[in-house]
Amino acid sequence: MSSAPRTAPAAARWDGHPKGSPGYRRLIAALACAGVATFAQLYSTQALLPRLSADLAVDPARAALTVSLATIGLAVAVLPWSFVADRIGRVAAMRAGILAATVMGLAGPLAPTFEALLTLRFLEGAALGSVPAIAVAYLSEEVSRGHAAMAAGTYIAGTTVGGLAGRLVAGPLADVLGWRLAVLAVSVLGAGAAVAFVALAPKSRGFSPAPRAPGGLRGAAGAVARRLGAQLRSGRLVMLYTQAFLLMGSFVAVYNYLGFRLEAGPFWLPASLASLAFLAYLSGTFSSGYAARLSLRFGRRTVVVASTAAMAAGAVVMLADWLPVVLAGLLVFTAGFFAAHGIASGWTGAIAASGRAQAASLYNLGYYGGSSVLGWAGGLVFHVWGWGALALSVAAIALTTAAASWVVHHSER
Repeated sequence: MSSAPRTAPAAARWDGHPKGSPGYRRLIAALACAGVATFAQLYSTQALLPRLSADLAVDPARAALTVSLATIGLAVAVLPWSFVADRIGRVAAMRAGILAATVMGLAGPLAPTFEALLTLRFLEGAALGSVPAIAVAYLSEEVSRGHAAMAAGTYIAGTTVGGLAGRLVAGPLADVLGWRLAVLAVSVLGAGAAVAFVALAPKSRGFSPAPRAPGGLRGAAGAVARRLGAQLRSGRLVMLYTQAFLLMGSFVAVYNYLGFRLEAGPFWLPASLASLAFLAYLSGTFSSGYAARLSLRFGRRTVVVASTAAMAAGAVVMLADWLPVVLAGLLVFTAGFFAAHGIASGWTGAIAASGRAQAASLYNLGYYGGSSVLGWAGGLVFHVWGWGALALSVAAIALTTAAASWVVHHSER
């Protein structure tokens, strides 16, 4: 009871950094660095899966566990990180997670066995969970409400740069130095980005620590259940969580196994050239910010549905056996995914009346859970039935998601 009077005035006093202000620029730059530190390391092995499969004598789906276990670690950690952030603050929690992940990332290339590598990747993902669990809540509290959607789209654009940087550093270096030193180079890049985040992140001004729940552990558990239940009772939020699971899982499945296809017939690309396919991420860097602007004109629902349909179209185009057409399809597929994700991730904070950190964490639980489960399961489809079956499955998932989103988000307030 005593905490309520302290929380309300804090929100009334602070309206957030307006766009263009020094605090706004520092916050966006800090989160961009956090995105590099997180997503460069999280997906650093994705460009190396064919080489890992060959060097460690494992099949494609097993090699993909180096990606899936990292994202599983992140998925199971996002909710705990959100509660930690409610107690110690957004910036402090993100700082702790990024620094711990950097240590795990530097240790990964030294792993003596495949199983040890998987363990370190899981722990690294769990530490990295601090950023996606907290970043959107941090933005919602520290950026003026009128510019929050734009800031979220800019943050998502920054995460695409981070993911791209990790893949483009690792892929070409693996041909020269081997996969271990390639992963180490990405971890060094992540360490530099982590230091930049610590230096740039502005102090929270819109954050109020969550009060301790009365009744000890039982009271705390009840408070957690109530906070999560409030998010799960919203059909629109549940739709966003489901969308995150299905679209991210489909997206990761395509990128996990595209390298295997490009390095085989009829393309026969070397690993250094096949990894350049990840440059398609730049279309996501553009589309996530552009979709945020379109949503102001046409509404979030329309933009999310159109973006998801674009994903399906891109997946179908990638059935072709001519490399320029495959790459064009990949560009459309990637742009559509990041546009839908950029809108949906910011939408959770707008819909949630309370518990924004938990709403964002449930979204990320679905997002990275899909990456782990469908990203791995796509390998089974690819291994048994081939690329065509995988691409058509992804297109079907995207179209089904688009239709469900149109129905569930029937109105916007």
